[in-house]
Amino acid sequence: MATSGSTRSGIDLPSRDELLRILGFVVLVNLVGGAAAVIGGPGSEWFAALEKPWFYPPSWAFGVVWTLLFSLLGVALYRVWRADESRDRTIALGAFVLQMVFNVAWTPAFFGLESPGIALGVIAALWVLVVGTIWAFRRVDRTAAALLVPYLLWVSFATVLNYDIWRLN
Repeated sequence: MATSGSTRSGIDLPSRDELLRILGFVVLVNLVGGAAAVIGGPGSEWFAALEKPWFYPPSWAFGVVWTLLFSLLGVALYRVWRADESRDRTIALGAFVLQMVFNVAWTPAFFGLESPGIALGVIAALWVLVVGTIWAFRRVDRTAAALLVPYLLWVSFATVLNYDIWRLN
């Protein structure tokens, strides 16, 4: 990792330019990830009428969790993007893009189509793609792969939540 040349306690600190690039990736992933929210969300009458499982989190938690997760994804993506060009890097970047397509597709499937069943298929595919992305990232940068683990855990929880909403309705 490029550094400013200054260290504290033997830890290399990123340069100002590198911090700005990292921030750019974080903002980009948050914008892409949040773009689908304009289609609809939990504020709709349709969603309000659905029966929710007992473990459904408070509505505010989703925005907080997704912002944190997309931020971790942005840092992870930056770490892979800045790695030396290789076939593994290309595969990892492609895997990231593909899983983001499915991530963004979930909102229109669930809220736009008002279809928990279709959304369940999308999120199940997303789960598989996130596992594949972690595997691909690990071949390039182990820290980047580790940064995706909380995302996998949340997608796992969201899959169970989506299933239970589908089952209850």
